[in-house]
Amino acid sequence: MGRRPTVDRSELARLVAEGMSVQELAAHFGVSESGVLQAKRAAGLAKPMLDHSRAVPWKLERKHAQSGPATNLRNLSAAAQGKPPAAERLNTALRWAQRLVDAGLDVGYDSVNGFREVAAAPGDSHVATVLEAARKALEGR
Repeated sequence: MGRRPTVDRSELARLVAEGMSVQELAAHFGVSESGVLQAKRAAGLAKPMLDHSRAVPWKLERKHAQSGPATNLRNLSAAAQGKPPAAERLNTALRWAQRLVDAGLDVGYDSVNGFREVAAAPGDSHVATVLEAARKALEGR
């Protein structure tokens, strides 16, 4: 059995800095794209992933993961973490959240019915909290 290909970290760092794609790196090193991604993580070259667990604290069913509320909450979360989405996506999320807050509404989630608009508890609106975090981060840019 042949020896498994290895990815030289210094060469990987140089090629990543030159802008080589994951697909190109995989071909260059003779490994899978997954192998390249693992090597990048191990070498500290991968961009940290955003954590949307505060904005979307529920375990979503797959059929609800790409719904409007889930997408809007993730987009607001990305903005709050300093990585706002494209302007049109961000504006959609901001308008959606502000509409709910202005109407005294919040969102609830259950795995059978998905997201629904509910009355916001006084001083404890999930959407208002996520919206505020996004606005603070956007003002700080």
